[in-house]
Amino acid sequence: MSYQELVDSVTPKENKWKNMMIAFFSGGVMGLLSELLVNVFDVNVMLIIWIVIASILTGMGVFDDFVDKFKMGVIIPITGFSHSITSSSIDYKSEGFITGIGSNYMKLAGSVILYGIVSATIFATIRGLLW
Repeated sequence: MSYQELVDSVTPKENKWKNMMIAFFSGGVMGLLSELLVNVFDVNVMLIIWIVIASILTGMGVFDDFVDKFKMGVIIPITGFSHSITSSSIDYKSEGFITGIGSNYMKLAGSVILYGIVSATIFATIRGLLW
């Protein structure tokens, strides 16, 4: 038996269809709740509510448990961005405010912003050329 066969035999197999359905419905529930919040408050308030909830759950150490249970449906929206900033701050707090939190605050979120801007520019250019 080769090493790769051994690894494949002990690696848990994921049920992709089940995971997609869980992400679809959990993301749909988040969308529904977001729509209700927008109807009661305002878009900015809704975003702040999700950011605060994700940051609190990250600080309590349970946000990853929600992601394990509800899959990408809860991390793709703004909650994932909030989680990345909060977790970076927590990881580097022992190094101080400047060299720890300040230097590493946007460690993961920075790449999300960069590639989000690049891909939005590419898609906007393609759309501009087509229409």
